[in-house]
Amino acid sequence: MIEIKNLRKVYNTATGEIVALDDINLNIQDGEIFGIIGLSGAGKSTLVRCINLLERPTSGQVILDGHNLTALPTKELLKLRQNIGMIFQNFNLLEQRNVLKNVLYPLEVAGVDKKEAKERALKLLELVGLSDRLRSYPSQLSGGQKQRVAIARALATNPRYLLCDEATSALDPNTTRAILDLLREINEKMGVTIIVITHEMKVIDQICDKVAVIDHSRIAEEGLVSEVFTNPKSQIARDLIIPKDRAVLDTTGGRKLRITFNNERTSDPVIANMVLECQAPVNILFADTKDFEGHTYGHMIVELPSDSRQADKIMVWLKNSNLNWREEE
Repeated sequence: MIEIKNLRKVYNTATGEIVALDDINLNIQDGEIFGIIGLSGAGKSTLVRCINLLERPTSGQVILDGHNLTALPTKELLKLRQNIGMIFQNFNLLEQRNVLKNVLYPLEVAGVDKKEAKERALKLLELVGLSDRLRSYPSQLSGGQKQRVAIARALATNPRYLLCDEATSALDPNTTRAILDLLREINEKMGVTIIVITHEMKVIDQICDKVAVIDHSRIAEEGLVSEVFTNPKSQIARDLIIPKDRAVLDTTGGRKLRITFNNERTSDPVIANMVLECQAPVNILFADTKDFEGHTYGHMIVELPSDSRQADKIMVWLKNSNLNWREEE
């Protein structure tokens, strides 16, 4: 378990102090895939580097399995840090080493027996689907293959935790999905707790169990992904979930409503029923819904008719329904 208590990180610059993190409190349970999402500059990458003390916090505590990392002597910290693997946006592979030797590198540093190290590296490369590229060099690999090597290397010391700092930002959508599927497989098969740092809600939605939304150096919202996705309470969460292109809200027609679906039966024709019963049309401006075991999750933005009487009928219908909705500005 990772406990983050009252974490604060301040950088001193020539122009004064910059507060990168301010009073961060999080608990990440063993076996979870925990997402941390925010816009650029929100503090998420600083936070993930504070978890393994690549960045030392100005104040507060990072407690890993009961050990306060911020209070450990250097020797003990280095040993405990072997329980934390990390992968980066730009892969950070050693260009002069082939795939196998890249994965062997942390095992060499840890002093693992050569035969044992090679056996482990080969198993990990099989796990990430690169058994046929052992002798290839990073320059000969695609972006997705490089990230698979980086994942295998991060798992080499058999860590309990894996930190992923924007690990899919440099990849195309299909490769991103494949890498996220691989991380989910690693979580399920190896029991590794995974912390995902990203600015993309779709990454959180695909892989994470829980999410914390960070904004201006503080945690704005935290909870189950399904809850935050369907009913975001903070403005920053709504901005991340609703498309960046605000044109869907800037049309000159009627009022806009956001309807969220959280466990409605897929077979229920909600919008069709509303239109038929109210005898009033609506314009669907945006929809992002998915089916999970016969139930619908997600949200939809609809535009009410300009005719106030028709719009009022729809508002009354919604108030008497069990749907979760609100008016968008």
